[in-house]
Amino acid sequence: MAMNKHYEAYQNNAITTASGGQLTLMLYNGCIKFIKQAMNDVNEKNFEGKNTNIQKAQDILQELMLTLDRNIPIAAELLPLYEYMHFRLTEANIQNSSADLEEVLSYVIDFRNTWKTVLQTAGSNQATTIKDAQI
Repeated sequence: MAMNKHYEAYQNNAITTASGGQLTLMLYNGCIKFIKQAMNDVNEKNFEGKNTNIQKAQDILQELMLTLDRNIPIAAELLPLYEYMHFRLTEANIQNSSADLEEVLSYVIDFRNTWKTVLQTAGSNQATTIKDAQI
């Protein structure tokens, strides 16, 4: 019980101190987790769990859609992709389709990996700038 509270405090601290980029990465990771759980639920015919996990993944996609900066051109390209994934999750939920879940999972993993690379590149560039400034 006490361990749970410590873990929750750690998680809350990680979220409240994370940068916007790190929060986006956390959202992608959460979405992946819930889709994988939903896939497992479909295989085990746990329809209540499947529904709950798909809804959690959809909530994350909605958050990603809401936080898009519409002033950045790539946001206009991301929005329909997020909408498509959200739609496919609805289809997966209705049809109990692992194939639909696998499709969305592959997209979210690609987004997450790309975003992770962006964060690493940005961090590397920032570190180089700091080193250059110190010289």
